[in-house]
Amino acid sequence: MEGQTKSVASQGGKLTSEQLAAIDDEQVLNDMLDKAVDFDERRMLRAALRELLNKKREQRERERGSRQQDLRQKGVCSGSHPVGDGTNKALGQTNGRGATQKTAAQSKASLPPASSHSNPSTSTTKAPVCMGEAAVPNSKNVKQMLLDWCRAKTEPYEGVNIQNFSSSWADGLAFCALVHRFFPEGFDYCTLDPYDRRANFEKAFKTAEKLADCACLLDVDDLVRMPEPDWKCVYTYIQEFYRCLVQKGLVKTKKRTL
Repeated sequence: MEGQTKSVASQGGKLTSEQLAAIDDEQVLNDMLDKAVDFDERRMLRAALRELLNKKREQRERERGSRQQDLRQKGVCSGSHPVGDGTNKALGQTNGRGATQKTAAQSKASLPPASSHSNPSTSTTKAPVCMGEAAVPNSKNVKQMLLDWCRAKTEPYEGVNIQNFSSSWADGLAFCALVHRFFPEGFDYCTLDPYDRRANFEKAFKTAEKLADCACLLDVDDLVRMPEPDWKCVYTYIQEFYRCLVQKGLVKTKKRTL
């Protein structure tokens, strides 16, 4: 951003439309607009800013269209049942949406045990605190298995790349993909906007609460205010969602839940 500003400034003289068209960062144009005093220059900057925003919006629409087409081909749009993933195949079990089989090479994978904390008395109860790694025995292993499970379940979904329990969930798409995996009738994943974080969080949590009886343990306003969610809070919510799926028979586990 700073480099583009210095590049334009170093050319001297009045700004030209060609110089402004070469700027692809809206913050640079906003900063230049704040500093500009000449009327014509401000007019050109506003026009360049509108053009840049239009280009970015068109690019998002193209990317969304491509993502929708890809997801339809993979069978994860508009209520269709997504294909099985390596986690369910590893156990040779069903997830309530379709049976899957697994090769011997994949059989080492396993699902994490469901969260042992009790279900809140009502679906709207907020969790008073977030669970840390010390909350359950062998929590590091459980955390990694749960992360691997989330990654396997959301693998077909464009725009989702789960690597941790914090930044990977920041735009809300990971929550939506995980919920949609088990409840594709809840909403159309292909219509989601990766830039509308609030709508994505609300869509995922409300659908999980309605169809999985999963208490909304995360506050949308807090999530929107933070660039990245607290991993302990995300981890706690995913544990609760997993436990609810086990109770509904949508996920099979060899260990009994409390």
